[in-house]
Amino acid sequence: MSKPTIDDYLDNGIYGQKQTKPDERRKFLGSLRERIVIALTQSQVREKGVYKEVQESLKKHPDAKLLLNGNMSYSYLSKYIKLADTHHVSFSMVTNKEIETDIGLVLAYDHAIDKEEIYVKKKSEKAPEAKTKQKTKKSLFSSIKKKLF
Repeated sequence: MSKPTIDDYLDNGIYGQKQTKPDERRKFLGSLRERIVIALTQSQVREKGVYKEVQESLKKHPDAKLLLNGNMSYSYLSKYIKLADTHHVSFSMVTNKEIETDIGLVLAYDHAIDKEEIYVKKKSEKAPEAKTKQKTKKSLFSSIKKKLF
């Protein structure tokens, strides 16, 4: 391997250290997909209450680090910060004004774990069976329309 040249030092000074998968790092708040235990979108973080999946993951993975999207309001993030403190998990706020990401929260290690499913389904998606159990009454118009067409 050759020694770094002056151009290499200048490039590092101007553009920063070279990174693997920079787009993936921007999306997942500075981490890589292969290191993530669990992830929530910004809309999920804004919901009332705390996801029990995140709470269970914090209990099971105390050595992981909680990364929070610093572009979000602190009022939404505070419940997860308190939860991280309760379970003695370190956390940090990641703020990048230049890049927009839909990720609001990530629990990740500093090494690869390759978990298959990292996203949590939204609370509203968890209980669709309650809606399907209700009988829907057909209107007169819909029954006539069905017979005509």
